[in-house]
Amino acid sequence: MARSDRLFEIIQILRAASAPVRAEDLAETLEVSKRTVYRDIAALQMMRTPVEGEAGIGYVLRGGYDLPPLNFDTEEIEALHIGLAMLVRTGDTELQQAARRGSRKIKDVHAAADWLQVAPWGAPPDDPTEGCVSVALLRQAVRASRKLRITYSSNSQVESQRVLRPLGLIYHVETILLVAWCELRGGFRHFRTGQILAAELLEDSFNAEAQVLRNLWLQQEGSTYVYCA
Repeated sequence: MARSDRLFEIIQILRAASAPVRAEDLAETLEVSKRTVYRDIAALQMMRTPVEGEAGIGYVLRGGYDLPPLNFDTEEIEALHIGLAMLVRTGDTELQQAARRGSRKIKDVHAAADWLQVAPWGAPPDDPTEGCVSVALLRQAVRASRKLRITYSSNSQVESQRVLRPLGLIYHVETILLVAWCELRGGFRHFRTGQILAAELLEDSFNAEAQVLRNLWLQQEGSTYVYCA
């Protein structure tokens, strides 16, 4: 998580809390060290954010502090509510957590739209305890243009080892497809994330050709899958 996002999240946590929040609890929620939390609190205080408290006791956000409103019209807000809620159907658990954080931020400055509901049925969660590969790892590989080594089970349950140059993810209702250049096949392939049995993020980068490959894929097949705003 970027530092600016983490500072924003600390403010959100303190605003929602009914009692002082300890540094260790913030650290656990944000998945950082207590030392990082202390530095972030000090940075917020230097920016005159009214965070009060101290190490060992906990921190509170003084009443009356508010964030600037988001400039969305009514239908844009409703679209965001539905769009974020629909992420529950992807099976991407870390993306779902990010959606819940985003929803809280919107609700903090706009009226809740509880009358807009989304059915939760869709792709199964990417639970590592069930032998699934984290979709967040795949997104990290795409974002960083890092090669992946995977073990993949085909529809006929034949396992193969592949080295991929991951280019994107396609979220369907009941599955997620990883778009990649497959070095074994020498071409673009789509892999169902639920059939990836293991994935290892390699040190090898393909940053120089990532966008070229992505553009080629978009020209060949992207219109079949991609929504362009």
